Amino acid sequence: MRMSRLAALASSLVLAAGAALFGAGQASAQADFGYVALGDSYSSGVGAGNYDSASGNCKRTTRAYPALWAAAHSPQTFSFTACSGARTGDVLSGQLGPLNSGTDLVSITIGGNDAGFSDVMTTCVLQSESTCVNRVNQAKAYVDSTLPGRLDQVYDAIRGRAPSAKVVVLGYPRFYQLNGSCIAGLTEGERSAINGASDYLNAAIAKRAADHGFTFASVVGAFTGHEICSGDAWLHSVNWTNIGESYHPTAAGQSGGYLPVFSGKA
Repeated sequence: MRMSRLAALASSLVLAAGAALFGAGQASAQADFGYVALGDSYSSGVGAGNYDSASGNCKRTTRAYPALWAAAHSPQTFSFTACSGARTGDVLSGQLGPLNSGTDLVSITIGGNDAGFSDVMTTCVLQSESTCVNRVNQAKAYVDSTLPGRLDQVYDAIRGRAPSAKVVVLGYPRFYQLNGSCIAGLTEGERSAINGASDYLNAAIAKRAADHGFTFASVVGAFTGHEICSGDAWLHSVNWTNIGESYHPTAAGQSGGYLPVFSGKA
């Protein structure tokens, strides 16, 4: 009887020690989780307000989807290098530093500035419908001829620096609800052309992401019903008092649009 009790005690101690070690391993794995957020203004959070003054012209904010996700999941390391106005070359030259072999998760929005998004919108707001459509077509030609190679450079660099990371590439929303509540501003033809250009850009980004084994996350569905002219917009229209926020997600667009889409893929 005495030996049986000793054996049972020893067995329970071994099991307890094993459980403790297993639990500690799980906790350590969670604690070591590293997340790096790259990209342009759609990732830095332009349009959401409450910008971190230390980020300067990059205009990063705690209201952007990367910061919201990090606050909810508490990764051990969170590096937020996304920057307003960034193009693919800017990501390569100034945002990749935090990536390493221990990085577990990367998010990025990039490509819109390369394709001339800002100039397209300025042209369409200030000039004729035909000029707007011509400028949209020029942007689409760039997406066909040049953007894929530049995305390849960024995606190759990410994979080279963070070989084990899950990389989530997020797209851009459609900007307008056609036949919506807007009674002034752009024509329906201009709005349709801009939406089509967004779809065209997203398709190109999705293709390059897939070819690199990355996950593409479309936000078009999340923003449906919340486009400009919808009456419940999660995107700024032209803001003449703060032109840089025009055509960017509001705080609600970051938390209600981008965040749940990213969370579903991360």
